[in-house]
Amino acid sequence: MKLLQPVMDRVIARNPNQPEFHQAVSEVLETLEPVLEKHPEWMQAGIMDRIVEPERQIMFRVAWVDDNGNVQVNRGFRVQFNSAIGPYKGGIRFHPSVNLSIIKFLGFEQIFKNSLTTLPIGGGKGGSDFDPKGKSDREIMAFCQSFMTELSKHIGADTDVPAGDIGVGGREIGFMYGQYKRLRNEFTGVLTGKGLGWGGSLARTEATGFGLCYFMDEALKAQGKSFKGATTVISGSGNVAIYACQKATELGAKVVAMSDSSGYIYDAEGIDLDLIKEIKEVKRARISEYVKTRTNATFTEGCRGIWTVKCDIALPCATQNEINLESAKTLLANGTWAIGEGANMPSTNEAIAEYLKAGIIFGPAKAANAGGVATSALEMSQNSMRLNWTFEEVDAKLKQIMQSIYKAASEAALEYTGNANNLVAGANIAGFLKVAKAMYAQGIAY
Repeated sequence: MKLLQPVMDRVIARNPNQPEFHQAVSEVLETLEPVLEKHPEWMQAGIMDRIVEPERQIMFRVAWVDDNGNVQVNRGFRVQFNSAIGPYKGGIRFHPSVNLSIIKFLGFEQIFKNSLTTLPIGGGKGGSDFDPKGKSDREIMAFCQSFMTELSKHIGADTDVPAGDIGVGGREIGFMYGQYKRLRNEFTGVLTGKGLGWGGSLARTEATGFGLCYFMDEALKAQGKSFKGATTVISGSGNVAIYACQKATELGAKVVAMSDSSGYIYDAEGIDLDLIKEIKEVKRARISEYVKTRTNATFTEGCRGIWTVKCDIALPCATQNEINLESAKTLLANGTWAIGEGANMPSTNEAIAEYLKAGIIFGPAKAANAGGVATSALEMSQNSMRLNWTFEEVDAKLKQIMQSIYKAASEAALEYTGNANNLVAGANIAGFLKVAKAMYAQGIAY
């Protein structure tokens, strides 16, 4: 990384104690050297230093009252990273681990992911260290309303359009949208992931999981393989994991393991998805409940252990850095020949290097999990036109987008690395090119 090492050094110096952000930037910069060699004018215009610096970073206090009448104080974030190709777009995460480093890494990834969708959306991300687990509906409503009271000053249908993420589902989007509407007296498409009766899009819930499988299906076919008959392990049990399980099964895979933060289940006969949906979507219970009904299945405490389960295809759909170097080596030693990332940055850079060295089929997150934000952008389009598309229409558009993302990543990889299967480099390069061209054309603000 001779040409771009000074950029990385400046990122580390200007953003101390932000390891997740450093990791995300390093992973991208390591693949862009051949692009900048062809476009020295972009270096001269400061494109690289500008693209790693958010256009705006907002941090704010969120005070709310719990059910015991006590005042609680959390911290809110919104990082508006890059608007070169459209309004900022990216989810809101509620989780105790949320800090500026995590929001910046997510926002930086979002720039390239959103670019890859071919839709006109820029990159941003937000969230809070609020933990919705164990809170009553009233407490969650109180927090969401306080959070949106501040966030509403900085977002809008043509400025910044947040969505959901970890800890933020339809309930939280509803509370935040209601507060935004009260404050602004506007019924606009300012949030995506809304309820179907008030501006939401069909297929949004399924989009990230379905999109992951559509992308991986293209990657597998390019190398003469498929989901058909493949033993598959999926981490997580939220929307992404559940609908990745559904679509992988429809494509012929046999999913044998899923997880949550408490541990993982293994079912040699194949996961009973209806039971998983009942446990996680209806009861909001722990995944260990699964073995009470499926008595031949097993539950093991500790979620990282899921990567010891032998499989052909692994789909990490839980959280960042869930696969480290040790887990990557275990997967490869057990014969895994394809990995598709449904979560954001679920593999460490060391794990990714191991995948590439082994030559397995690897779908990196910014390409493979772009289906969620792609469908969010389709929701924005429907809101702008005051139209509703059918599930089949949205799903067909999603499939087309994911196929086009694979094609763009593969073609960029071939052009700049000589290896069409290096989708890590290809996704980074294809996403970067569109944004860099737009930034260059729009000039520098003096």
